[in-house]
Amino acid sequence: MLEEYVLLPLIAVPLATAVILVGVPSRYPNLVRYIAAVAGAILFGLSLYVFFGYELGGSEAFQFEGRWLWLENVGFLGDDGITLHLGVDGIAAPMVLLNGIVAFTGVLVSWKIDYRNKDYFVLFFTLVAGVFGTFTSLDLFFFFFFYELAVLPMFLLIAVWGSSSRFPTFERTKEYGAMKLTLYLVAASVLIFVGILAVFVKAELGTFDLPSLYGVQFSEGFQKALFPVFLLGCGVLAGLWPFHTWSPDGHVAAPTAVSMLHAGVLMKLGAFGIIRLGIQLLPEGAEFWMPGLMVFGTINVIYGAVSAMAQRDFKYMVGYSSVSHMGYVLMGLATMNSIGVNGAVLQMFSHGVMTALMFAMVGALYDQAHVRDMSIFGGLANKMPRFAAFFAIAGLASIGLPGLSGFVAEFHIFVGIFKTYPVFGALAVFGAAITATYILRMLAMAFFGPFNEKWAKLKEMTRWEQAAGAILIFFLLFMGLWPAPFIDRISSTVLTLVALK
Repeated sequence: MLEEYVLLPLIAVPLATAVILVGVPSRYPNLVRYIAAVAGAILFGLSLYVFFGYELGGSEAFQFEGRWLWLENVGFLGDDGITLHLGVDGIAAPMVLLNGIVAFTGVLVSWKIDYRNKDYFVLFFTLVAGVFGTFTSLDLFFFFFFYELAVLPMFLLIAVWGSSSRFPTFERTKEYGAMKLTLYLVAASVLIFVGILAVFVKAELGTFDLPSLYGVQFSEGFQKALFPVFLLGCGVLAGLWPFHTWSPDGHVAAPTAVSMLHAGVLMKLGAFGIIRLGIQLLPEGAEFWMPGLMVFGTINVIYGAVSAMAQRDFKYMVGYSSVSHMGYVLMGLATMNSIGVNGAVLQMFSHGVMTALMFAMVGALYDQAHVRDMSIFGGLANKMPRFAAFFAIAGLASIGLPGLSGFVAEFHIFVGIFKTYPVFGALAVFGAAITATYILRMLAMAFFGPFNEKWAKLKEMTRWEQAAGAILIFFLLFMGLWPAPFIDRISSTVLTLVALK
């Protein structure tokens, strides 16, 4: 009986934390920090329980299910019209774990925030609750509600606590980055909302319950017409080219922990939506349109990697690298075979942890140096050896070094692509070669060689930043050295998707 209440605290704890923090006087910033740390640790523990408690070989499509009725038999709603229906499958379980990891480490690296830290953490935990809600919702109404709850706090988090960037010929203000991100994502959400209403009306069941809607056989024409709506609506948040430009600007303007959540988790909501609302709900439409997604995903990979190679700003490099790596996720989904989709979900987790680590390290350096131009550093490994080691591990995971999570994920994706689209498989490998080029060049430029005495006052990371980095590195190694717990859970659901070959 208790299983049905396992997922509810993932949403209730961050929302309750936000409410509690509202009542804490602003003159007690350390109390705010400790409350946030306790809440983050609880969420981390719950996410671990959900992931490892997911029963392999279970007969149910969704586990830890809980259902609480909200509205039924009112107006156009029938039985079970709108319910808070929660549950996870083998795809959602690692995403819940990912959010728990990034949320907890994000709290740790936010320890240094002094300016209105109470307000910051209220918005931070509201966002985290929205992400958990999206990953666990099995009702389209609440799926969309939590999806929006995860997106909207980003505006204030970036506009108030973010940073502006000055370049020789132009300036990117934090307000610009916040507004651009919000406009893109809210506009894309309109498409998702239209698609949800279309599914609801066409199904004629009077319910938004996803498992019930999965049982409806929509006509082939309807699926082909509606799938691009979900693909574009969710794809914008996933960084789909050419609608990706909000992402690097948003990354760069955001404070460190928000960049970690933005790239590490929020972009995964888009890819998760393509699976939940696209592949699972409209399988024939997915089969028809996926070759197009393969083309755009390949552009993501190559364009993002080339753009990252042209950057001198640490954050812009990581931002465009995220666009490139999300391209691998989209290519994996587009293969429409089990190994490719497996790889896409593995990449969602791997990239989430890896890019969170990168942004945490960039933030640790920027807080001291107040500059992100990698070309003016040098020899940082001599001055900040732990920082350099943490950043190097994140970079090597991005390259796909065996023993780290990136290799496991990209290997699955490459095999899946070569099974169905050999030419695009070659392009994907070419993209990985470009990734190796800019990562190794960055490490050589900023961390090795003669030390620039201008930065003699730089210190090693704080203990909180080191703790956050160690947790993230643990999961990069855990998945890289022992991928079975992830592969087994993901494949248990992927193999049931009717659209896959």
